[in-house]
Amino acid sequence: MVNIENLTFGYKRKGLLFDDLSMHLSSGRIYGLFGKNGAGKTTLLKHIAGLLFPKKGSCMVFDEHAASRKPGVLADLFVIPEEFDLPGISLDAFIAINSPFFPKFDKLQMSQYMEEFQVKNGQKLNTLSYGQKKKFLIAFGLAANTRLLLMDEPTNGLDIPSKSQFRRTIASSANENRCVLISTHQVRDLGNIIDQVTIIDEGKIIFDQSIEAISNKFVFGKIKDEDEHDVVYSEDILGGKAAICYNKGKYSEVDMELLFNAVTNYPEKINNEFKK
Repeated sequence: MVNIENLTFGYKRKGLLFDDLSMHLSSGRIYGLFGKNGAGKTTLLKHIAGLLFPKKGSCMVFDEHAASRKPGVLADLFVIPEEFDLPGISLDAFIAINSPFFPKFDKLQMSQYMEEFQVKNGQKLNTLSYGQKKKFLIAFGLAANTRLLLMDEPTNGLDIPSKSQFRRTIASSANENRCVLISTHQVRDLGNIIDQVTIIDEGKIIFDQSIEAISNKFVFGKIKDEDEHDVVYSEDILGGKAAICYNKGKYSEVDMELLFNAVTNYPEKINNEFKK
């Protein structure tokens, strides 16, 4: 669905951000793109959306160059940016104006998603809070039923109940024809909804593994004494240590924040574990 090969890109006066970066996204999966602020997450999403152009290499979406922005590609791709402006029109007017650009848009689904996110109709978009605007855009993006959905920091501006609803809604909307790429530095917010963890740091993909592979390799939890466990990485917490240990037949949920910290601090060590 998305094939990035040897992409090189940099902004003027800042040197190269990406140098020979490659990445591949498949349908039927939800990807979590993690990284610190300034790591290049938004820039990568803009390349996939055809809003930025590689200096070298290629970025292909549906076997077309993303930069060509062909109508057939754009009709099957929706982007929810971190920063946006919405016009001072009603929610219904926005839907009526923009939904025809997406042939698979489902009005019934849109109503259901708005109800789930508690976004009430009959208001103008510019009168909504930032969080309500974000939930409206998420609902629209899901109802568009595009094969590729790009989300940049979608949980920014959402309160705790809304973040929980976001996770449930994204999980329930997943299907074998859709690829979802969620970019965030708030790694905890994605919980257990993603299939693949991709971490970018200093313009490079430093980790790219499925949740299944991570769960088969490691267990995550709280320990009191490292000497009693086969520890790969640990952090001091109240009452002990949060640790990543080798999996010896016991499974646990992946602690996204702990994994992220382990990878960004010791990328070579963590990646080498998947080569064994």
